Order: sequence, then structure tokens, then C-alpha cells
Amino acid sequence: MFPHIEYLEWLQGRPDVAMYDLGSSDLRGVTETQERPATVPPALEGRSDPPVGATLEMQIAAEYGVDPECVLVTAGASHANFLAIATALDADPTSERADERQRALVEKPGYEPHRRTPAAFDAAVDRFLREDDYRLVPERVEKALTDDTSLVTVTNRHNPSGRLADRETLADVAEHAGDYGARLLVDEVYAPFVTDDQARTDGALGGPTAAGLNDTVVTGSLTKFLGLGDLRIGWLVADADFVERAREVSHHVPGVADVSRAYGMRALHHADDLLAEQRALLAENSALLAEFLAARDDVEGFVADGSTFAFLEPTGVDTDDLVERAWENGLLLAPGRFFDDDARVRISLGRAPTDMDAALRALASLLDAPDSSKS
Repeated sequence: MFPHIEYLEWLQGRPDVAMYDLGSSDLRGVTETQERPATVPPALEGRSDPPVGATLEMQIAAEYGVDPECVLVTAGASHANFLAIATALDADPTSERADERQRALVEKPGYEPHRRTPAAFDAAVDRFLREDDYRLVPERVEKALTDDTSLVTVTNRHNPSGRLADRETLADVAEHAGDYGARLLVDEVYAPFVTDDQARTDGALGGPTAAGLNDTVVTGSLTKFLGLGDLRIGWLVADADFVERAREVSHHVPGVADVSRAYGMRALHHADDLLAEQRALLAENSALLAEFLAARDDVEGFVADGSTFAFLEPTGVDTDDLVERAWENGLLLAPGRFFDDDARVRISLGRAPTDMDAALRALASLLDAPDSSKS
């Protein structure tokens, strides 16, 4: 039985009609005003295609420093995460653990689908806390592991806080998971959210990656940092055996359109130019968010260096009331209850800086409104 994913159901359609969007985390820059997606994504229009003979798998493999056999192209990151979870929880009938209920260990706070999807495969879900400003602490993972744990899931950057972990930390988590026979899943859709100073020459799209670590699968997409969500191009990267099994599982769900593949190849062919443009947008929006937080004494939290989103606590208002009043005034905020903390909201700056400045001013007005005080 597939459980409801309340956050995605709540969010559906809202970014399209919001006057001020502080809920969407993909870096699309200029706000779309057309009713339907463009035939060619504007960022790719007029750009050349890669040479004949290249494949999308080859391009992604080159980004991660792995063989193409270690890459499975998917219809977005959600599709990749679904396949990764399904594959990791696909019990071997010859295993001594085959009759035991598998368990998935998921970070808290966290992205709702990561804790809901394992239940679709009858796995029990355990949680480990990300405390101390949401840092990923390998020892916390180790203490929460059990002999029945088959999957450990984390995000990097952490969703919803924006906290970034380095490869060494991820390697320690992978080692702990492997000691218990579990697979580590690292959702890296936000890993490329790094400034020029943070960007790595040995990372995928400039961000840190856990690809290549033992017993690890990573997922990513063109949606978040490159703002190409209309393509629905994602991927998972793991050892060849895991990828081959995930490919078998993928036959049970819809695949990737050839047109999307073609434009995905074009995007990666021009990745250097596109990344430079997006990093300029990221730098402006990250600074705007940090300036907003620094100017407020009624909002607690932090903006991680290079992040355009943060998990913040308005101290002078009821958060659900704030979210409702914001929506009534055309402002989209992501309620913290979907990320395991009712007192917070996730604020994301993914559109043009001028639009984001106006959205933050609209939020400031709501926080200053007389009727926003707690009773």
C-alpha cells in the first residue's frame, strides 16, 4: 500500500499561481509567465548538441568519475530515489534475513518521500537526528543501525536546512552502513548548490559526491541547480550490479522520453557555461536570504554558506497561521510540518533576485503585521 506523501500533494500547482514564491527550491531564475512549458528550454535554445556517439550515461559517468555501467538515467530524481529504495529493499530470497522485516533508517528532519516510500515495500522506518545545526554525524547513524537495517538515507545538501557534508563524512556513514549490510542512499540534488569558492574540480557538477563509495548509491537531476525541471532527467549512480538490478526494477514504471534525453545531453554538453550562470544566481540569492535573516530578530536559524534555502523558525508567530496568511496574500512558504518540525518553515530563493527581494519584503510585512503575534 503506497502511503500519501502529503507535502507533494499540498505543493502541487501552488508555484504556478503564487505571486511570490519562497517555496520552490529549483534555480529557474526568471519567473515563467507562459501557460505551457517551452518546446525548447530557454537555457538550451540555440546551443549545439554533443557529437554523435555520445550518450547521456557517458556524460553523467564523466561528471561522477565512474563507468557508464554505473549510471541509470531516470525520469527525474524522485524516480531515481524510488528505484534506489525499491532495489535496496529487494530482499534476496536465499538470504538468512529473507523472512525478517527490513528496516530503513532516515535522517530527521528530512524530506517526506524518503520516509514514506520505504513503507510501500513493507519496510519499517527508523530515524536518526541531525542536531547541532543539522550536521551529519556518523556516530549518530551508527547508534541507530540494527541488524535488520537494509537502507540508510541522507540528503546532501541537507533538505530542508541546506547544511553541506563533505565526502569524508559521507564515507564514514557509508562504512557504518556497510558494517550492518546496509546500503547508503545519498540524495544529491542539492549538492551542486555551491559558490565558485566552494566548487570542486573532483565533484559532480561542482558539488561534493558520495559516488564510488562502497555500498552507496547517489541520486541527482537536472532539475534543482540547473533549473531544467521540465526535462524530467535524473539518475542514480552505484556499482554496476546494483544499477543492473535497478534497471530491471525500472521496467515496472514509466521510462525517460527520448526528447528529454536529447536535451539532457545538450545541457551537460554546455554544463560549464550553464553552471557559471547558475552560480551567479545562487550567489545573489544566498546573500539576499542571509541579509534577510540578519535583519530579523524574530526569526531564528542559519543560512548555510552558498545555500539558497534555509529551515527557519519565526519566533513571534504561529507558523501554520503564518503559512496560511502568506498564501492568502499570494506568498508561497513550505510548512515545516512536512519536514518534521511544526515550528519552522523552509524558505527557498529559486527565482530572479528582484522577484526574491519582493517576496522577502512581503514576508517581512506579514511578520510585522499586528495580528501575527502569538496569543
